[in-house]
Amino acid sequence: MGMDLYEAMSTLRAVRRLRPDPLPEAVLGRILAAAAWAPSGGNVQPWRVLVVRDPERKRAIGDLYRAEWARYGKGARAGLERLEGDARARQARMLAAADHLGEHMGDAPVILVFCFNPTHMAITDSDLGRPSVVGGGSVYPAVQNTMLACRAEGVGCTLTTLLCYREAEIRALLEIPSDWYTCAFLPIGYPVLRGHGPISRRPVEKLAYADRWGTPYRGAPSDGAGSDGA
Repeated sequence: MGMDLYEAMSTLRAVRRLRPDPLPEAVLGRILAAAAWAPSGGNVQPWRVLVVRDPERKRAIGDLYRAEWARYGKGARAGLERLEGDARARQARMLAAADHLGEHMGDAPVILVFCFNPTHMAITDSDLGRPSVVGGGSVYPAVQNTMLACRAEGVGCTLTTLLCYREAEIRALLEIPSDWYTCAFLPIGYPVLRGHGPISRRPVEKLAYADRWGTPYRGAPSDGAGSDGA
């Protein structure tokens, strides 16, 4: 506890190899409290999280995830053939970790299933003729808070949305009401390996513009070193 926020953000890896050991209630409680502190439009908090620890339900979620990862992973492996050198090695490590999660999702001590209700949201981009993302601004901050709290607690986590493809089955399995929908799945637990660590991201200069599109913002330090895919 007490980790510097910037350190937490810059070392929040996707940790996909998790021990089956149960999480202490106090640790899990602090992680969920962090989710509840997240901002949302109008402070409505139009999200709920299912804390899945029942072995049978976890096993069923794991079976659904295994099938979806098998399908999705084929495309990811095809892209590996186009890479060379360090980039290929990093991607191969990530895929190996993702394959492990594909086989062991149901073994995680806790699977957090985040749901949302769009009728409680002011989705201001719903009529713009493009994919709507604004509603996520009232949900995904809670997911990010959860992941940062996991980092501070030494708990591994990763965010996946693949199971949204299987929403009907998930809804039946977890008895989710018909006006609530799934948006994020987080298997969490203590890491098998070293867990969190330096991450690899594009530098600020590649992501931020000054005053108008295309004019680089050059006022911030750049730090994109490290690797992901623990």
